Amino acid sequence: MKIKRENNIPNHIAIVMDGNGRWALNKNLNRFQGHEKGVKVVKEVTKYCSEIGVKYLTLYTFSNENWNRPANEVISLMKLFRQTLIDEINLILENDIKFKVIGDKTKLDILTRKKIDDLELKTKNNKNMQLILALSYGSRQEIISAVNNLLKKNKNKVNLDDFINSLYTKNIPDPDILIRTGFEKRISNFLLWQIAYSEIFFIDDYWPNFNKIKLENIIKEYNLRERRYGKLD
Repeated sequence: MKIKRENNIPNHIAIVMDGNGRWALNKNLNRFQGHEKGVKVVKEVTKYCSEIGVKYLTLYTFSNENWNRPANEVISLMKLFRQTLIDEINLILENDIKFKVIGDKTKLDILTRKKIDDLELKTKNNKNMQLILALSYGSRQEIISAVNNLLKKNKNKVNLDDFINSLYTKNIPDPDILIRTGFEKRISNFLLWQIAYSEIFFIDDYWPNFNKIKLENIIKEYNLRERRYGKLD
């Protein structure tokens, strides 16, 4: 059975936002300036998604592996993240966006955790769209965490719902679209369980060059694809 879509807005879009540093270096800027430009693109894409009817937007913001970057860059990124939450709170509230962070929050500093907790609490009843930031996130770690949570419950046998409800993304539908910028053709340990049937788009450009027009074109192509879910035509 084919699932045909005409001008259908995907329910959930997930994005690997890759290439901030390389974009900056190509322009003889420092890497932090690339991250600042990347934040501007996040704002544009978030606003656009909330306006066209996307219900879930998940952004790969900081991976577990990113902790291996130089300490000064990690500190700068966390400072930028906290400042962005302050600067964009009006965007989030005005567009009725619910804010959520998934990942290992125990690795985050106290100031960052407090900013996250405050914004999650302030937006918990918002309905228009959910903005999910994968921060200190790794999909393998998420799966191991789910298994450990089930073991703590003394589960002798686990069904699909048990496992899904033990993931960071419980109550969040799987992505319809996964986008990766930055010229790379890999998933990089992002939502490995959840993207089983996602339509994947690899973009040959850096994240700071991404915009709502490029996203609109991806959605148009998404609507041309046939999703069979293992079934015949």
